[in-house]
Amino acid sequence: MAKSKSIYVCQNCAAQRPRWEGRCTDCGAWNTYVEEFLERETPTTARQRGWSPAANKSSLSGSLGPNSGPNSGPNSVVRLDENLQNISIERVSTGFHEFDRVLGGGLVEGSFILLGGDPGIGKSTLLLQMAGGLANQGASVLYVSGEESVNQSGLRAQRLGVRSNLVHMAAESNLETIKELAREIKPKVLVVDSIQTVFLPEVASAPGSVSQVRECAAQLMGLAKGGGITVFLIGHVTKEGQIAGPKVLEHMVDTVLSFEGDLSHQFRLLRALKNRFGATHELGVFQMDGRGLAEVDNPSELFLEERGTRLIGSTVFASIEGTRPLLCEIQALTSFTPMPQPRRTSLGFDVNRVHLLTAVLNKHLEMKLSNADVFINVVGGLKLVEPAADLAVAAALISTDTGTEIDAKACFFGEIGLTGEVRAVSFVEARLHEADKLGFTSFIIPASNQKHLRDLNLKLKNRIKWVRDVHDLRRILEGRPLTSQPFKRREVSPTTQA
Repeated sequence: MAKSKSIYVCQNCAAQRPRWEGRCTDCGAWNTYVEEFLERETPTTARQRGWSPAANKSSLSGSLGPNSGPNSGPNSVVRLDENLQNISIERVSTGFHEFDRVLGGGLVEGSFILLGGDPGIGKSTLLLQMAGGLANQGASVLYVSGEESVNQSGLRAQRLGVRSNLVHMAAESNLETIKELAREIKPKVLVVDSIQTVFLPEVASAPGSVSQVRECAAQLMGLAKGGGITVFLIGHVTKEGQIAGPKVLEHMVDTVLSFEGDLSHQFRLLRALKNRFGATHELGVFQMDGRGLAEVDNPSELFLEERGTRLIGSTVFASIEGTRPLLCEIQALTSFTPMPQPRRTSLGFDVNRVHLLTAVLNKHLEMKLSNADVFINVVGGLKLVEPAADLAVAAALISTDTGTEIDAKACFFGEIGLTGEVRAVSFVEARLHEADKLGFTSFIIPASNQKHLRDLNLKLKNRIKWVRDVHDLRRILEGRPLTSQPFKRREVSPTTQA
């Protein structure tokens, strides 16, 4: 009989140790080592697994490999100096325009997609409604749940209005049984909910472990590429918001989708973190209601519809999410504190950039933010990562600190440097056209973007206010005219050393 040995595997980074450790020295995570039993392979089991040279050709044919799939063959290697025939990728609509946008135009046959998100955010609801949309187009779907019974999943699907005979529901965790069901039903799309509950009997570890997730994902990838089935995997997330399991899982799939949102808000945001068939960081906006998830055709208008009338400390920022312009509201509040270390709290915006902006405003505008608590909030649960939001945040801070009311039809975007200058940003025309479409009449943007807007409509260009530094920003907010000379840094007298 083959002997087995025990090793400890980190569930975060798949590092292996001969004994248990409290903290993984590779990734720094605590209490992530789990004992797994590995069967030591004999020559017989190695030949059965297809690793011997004699059995390699027969056992690996049709399985996962670089030459497997419909385009494999003797002509799969080409030279780049040859004339290659353009191969169009056929896509199938999911029934959601927002979902298709994030995927790059629709589902690609044989793609391998991973969907992650917090518990209860609506991952299963989204894919069940997608299954109904695909069934309306004549595509069969197999939905396999390892966390709910068939009755639970079926009743939920019927509440969402999915009653097509092309949608098959199953409750199974054994991967061998799932593959048998796929070979029997032959669906166009297979949904596995979730990858952490699926297991292979020959792998001697618990479901959800690194070994099980890696082996199950590899076999499902072979099923997708070899059989032309689009496979969706639902993945759990850690408390930090990262997809649970080994990092190799994200490298294996074609697309990584993140379903985000605050449970206290009705908005749900679908982002593409990785996409081999489209642009990354695309954003789809959904709204949760009693009938499930509904698409939001104009998210900018939705995020701004509850904006107040007293606009002190409130600005509008024109963001770019993937290729889509999106307008959102940024709120700021400053409050005096006698504490030696004031608070810096930020929701939806990097707190490190809040520290940077407060230091710049303290230095160049002589604001007393070092004695005040600073609070930044991006309304609607959005998370802004681009530095182009600096100008909108700085304008909100100046407004709330000085009590200056901001024009309700003003839109801001621009990056601020440590010397107080306002730097140019990308996709300026897309941001301007989105703001103009929603009725904004004033645009405060970097002066260095003038050279990128030479062909802009003159009517739109006349409503732009160019800023070179934070001094120009304060003059615009206070209604003062701009000077033709840039600001000069204060001279600091040198100190004498003893």
